[in-house]
Amino acid sequence: MQPDLILVGVVGKAHGVRGLVRVHSYAADAATLEDYAVLQDAQGRKWSLRWCGADSVAELKDADGKPLADRTAAQALVNTRLYVPRSCLPEPEEEEFYHADLIGMEAFEKGLSLGRVLMVHDYGAGASLELGDGSLVPFTKACVPEVKLDERTITIVRPDEVSGEEGRGVGKRQAGAPA
Repeated sequence: MQPDLILVGVVGKAHGVRGLVRVHSYAADAATLEDYAVLQDAQGRKWSLRWCGADSVAELKDADGKPLADRTAAQALVNTRLYVPRSCLPEPEEEEFYHADLIGMEAFEKGLSLGRVLMVHDYGAGASLELGDGSLVPFTKACVPEVKLDERTITIVRPDEVSGEEGRGVGKRQAGAPA
């Protein structure tokens, strides 16, 4: 897979018998997945998507414009990750980062390496970074005060205690409050 591809969605379970699928969108607005001329999977196959109503149900069409034939074809795509070239996406705003930019960055606390960012998690209460040393750190301005994209490093300041559920937002840090 090309390094300039950004994950925007994952195909979920089949919906009905006519080849429709559920798609979990990672975009701030799921409707934007329809706007991309081409989505690409990890095997390089090209897809287009059209939302078909509520509950994240979509019709996927292949590069020839043919929709999935039936439930069997839809089930074969479960867990398929859908990507777009980074050039199709807007530049992130200040204090906003694509997860793909954070993954692999080296984390330092008091000058010591804690390893690399392995994963960015968000279960609804704000994003957290999973680090190579096994720790999970809230992705907030207080806990991650410095992100140096050009140097591929972040500074970690782990609080003695993590409390409350202030602030929200996938991948967006808010000054002094968990994101």
